[in-house]
Amino acid sequence: MNKKKSLEIISILRQVIPNPVCELNFTNEFELLCAVMLSAQTTDKRVNMVTPVLFQKYPTPEKLMSASVEEVYPIVKSLGFSTKAKNLIAMSRVLHETYHDVVPKTMEELTRLPGVGRKTANVVMAVGYHIPSMPVDTHLHRMAIRLGYVKEDADVLECEQAYCKYLPKETWIEAHHLFLLFGRYYCKAQRPLCENCPLTEYCVFVLKKKHV
Repeated sequence: MNKKKSLEIISILRQVIPNPVCELNFTNEFELLCAVMLSAQTTDKRVNMVTPVLFQKYPTPEKLMSASVEEVYPIVKSLGFSTKAKNLIAMSRVLHETYHDVVPKTMEELTRLPGVGRKTANVVMAVGYHIPSMPVDTHLHRMAIRLGYVKEDADVLECEQAYCKYLPKETWIEAHHLFLLFGRYYCKAQRPLCENCPLTEYCVFVLKKKHV
């Protein structure tokens, strides 16, 4: 990978996905943070089915921190793992008691919140605060490998660093959405739409097949 090739890929993706935006529904940074935490190992579509009830019942960190796991878990149960309910409550407590209900905007502060990892923090920074960041989820991880940004055994942090290295900082937020949505709807983990893919000349797996 190099910067020229990376920009070519972004240019192509802009034509395929003209309106690259976050597909999670939220109205403020607190709701965004909750939604992203809930999105782990499930789909945005399923999260959007759950969050209206959650946000109506617990619209603020103070209200959510006062809830019990037994009250919150039935609402988010369809998204798996009771730890999600526990983390939401614990996160809300720290957010209320330490940050006075204001979601922080730095990686260091965000990752101090219970249940918040680097990817979630990057999403909040990029989508909530428009701070150049490169969140890497399963789609961006897959795309980084298939397009040759990283080797096949690269971890999520290596993917993030590669994207940031080969893309101008001012494109990071847009690029994150482009890669995510292309990975979600076109370059799928199972049955990717290779026949009509506009990125085949950049895909290391397609190139490997041609040389077999």
